[in-house]
Amino acid sequence: MKILITGGKGMLGRTLQRELAGHEIIVADLPEWDITDDTGFVAKVCEAKPELIVHCAAMTKVDDCETNRDLAFRLNEDGSRNVALAAKACGARLFAISTDYVFSGEPPREPWAWSETDIPRPRTVYGASKFAGEQMIQMLLPEAVIIRIAWLYGAGGPSFVHTMAKLGAQEGAPLKVVNDQRGNPTSTKTVADVIKFLMTKSDVSGIVHGTCEDQCTWYDLTVELFRLLGLKREVVPCTTEEFPRPAPRPHNSALKKSVLNLLGYRTPKWQDALAEFVKTEF
Repeated sequence: MKILITGGKGMLGRTLQRELAGHEIIVADLPEWDITDDTGFVAKVCEAKPELIVHCAAMTKVDDCETNRDLAFRLNEDGSRNVALAAKACGARLFAISTDYVFSGEPPREPWAWSETDIPRPRTVYGASKFAGEQMIQMLLPEAVIIRIAWLYGAGGPSFVHTMAKLGAQEGAPLKVVNDQRGNPTSTKTVADVIKFLMTKSDVSGIVHGTCEDQCTWYDLTVELFRLLGLKREVVPCTTEEFPRPAPRPHNSALKKSVLNLLGYRTPKWQDALAEFVKTEF
C-alpha cells in the first residue's frame, strides 16, 4: 500500500516509517510539503496518489498555541481541512491524529476516562484548534478515522519521558513532579500498532481513542520510569499550581478505548509499553 504521512519527520512519523516499512511510504513534511498551502498541498497529494494518508502534522506545543492562536488554527484547523480535501480528491483513506486536549479535563468523578461519545469542551487554544480540525475533517470526509492520543513518547523524542530520564541521571535536589494530572502515557509504537489494526478494518470511521490502557499521574510515570532505569534521584509529588503555565493543564484527560474494545482490540497497559520502550531506547 502507498501511505503518505504528514509530519512524517516528527516523533510519531518516524515510528510509523519504521513500523510500516513493508509499505511504500511518502514522508510529507516541511519544507517540501506544507499543509497550509491551500492549493499546492492538494495538488502534490493528487500527484503522489496515496491509498492511505496518516495525518500527524500539527502545532502541538500547548503553550506556544496559547500565545499564537492564529498560527495554531492555521496549522491545526486549516491544515486538517487541506489534508481532508486532498484525501477526498485522490480517493485516499484518511487517519488523522488528534488529542486528549479536546476535553475539558475536569471530570465529574474519579477515576474518569473520556469516551469517544463524550462532548469535547476544550479549555486551551491547542485543544480548540485540534477540535476544529476534527470537525473540519468530519464535515469534508465523514469516512475518515480520527485517532485521539495522549502523553506521547517515542524513539528519539522529544518527550516528557526523555526529559525525566535525563534529569534523573543527574545529581541534585529532589525532582518535583505534578501529581494531580491524570492521563494515559502512550508510546508511538502503541499508536502505530493501533493504526496497523485499523488498516485491516475498512468499515471503521469516526472517532477512535488510541492510548495505552490504565491511567496515572506524571509523578506515577516518573517513579515507574526511574524504577525501570535504576535511577536513584528522589522524586516528590507536587501540585499543578506550583508550576504555572500559559495554557491550563487538564486534571484528567484519560481516554476510554470503547471503539477499539468493541472491535476486540486492546492496547497494552502503560506500564508494559513503557518497559518495552525503555529496553530499546536507554
